[in-house]
Amino acid sequence: MSIRIVIADDQAMVRVGLKLVVESEPGMEVVGEAADGLEAVTVARRTRPDIVLMDISMPRMDGLTAARKLLDWPDPPKVVMLTTFDTDENLYAALRAGTSGFLLKVSPPEQLVEAIRVVVGGDALLDPAVTTRVIASFAGRHDPAPPPQLADLTPRELEVLRFLARGLTNAEIAAQLFVGEATVKTHVARVLMKLHLRDRAQAVVFAYESGVVRPGAAVG
Repeated sequence: MSIRIVIADDQAMVRVGLKLVVESEPGMEVVGEAADGLEAVTVARRTRPDIVLMDISMPRMDGLTAARKLLDWPDPPKVVMLTTFDTDENLYAALRAGTSGFLLKVSPPEQLVEAIRVVVGGDALLDPAVTTRVIASFAGRHDPAPPPQLADLTPRELEVLRFLARGLTNAEIAAQLFVGEATVKTHVARVLMKLHLRDRAQAVVFAYESGVVRPGAAVG
């Protein structure tokens, strides 16, 4: 079955470009387009896509508000925020809302296609460059008290959480720990389950908000 996609961006040329990339890829189809957040919610309700590519800054209803509405649905679509780098606080808020990550509007076509497959496959998309900007927004925050659920993690699971917070993929974590990717995948699943998190994107937020990782600190 095809991956069903809705594109929401107030710039018509951006929508056209994204649609051309998506529909040139076998197994993907654009089932709807929207020029603002309000229309995005309406179109997504009608078409029931697997994933929504959502611009952050749009008229009538911004992308973040629209994403929150979509993610409140039972069995919601995945939402990936489209960004140009200049809305760090919105990116952080988007992660907290449960979006599956970010994609730079200037990303090459092959990265867009891979991003869609990654997110629909149940993973999170955390572009390292964007993640760095989001992490930087945590600098200067007060030291938080560790949440009690951290005690449920094993030392290895805590280590994996720290790597997740840095935006590492399963393959990169496996290389760091000298284990197989299947082992890492198991650890990640257990971390998310024990911390009651939806995906890796929320794990990043949790790790920094709980003080497990601090900006500029070494992993480990």
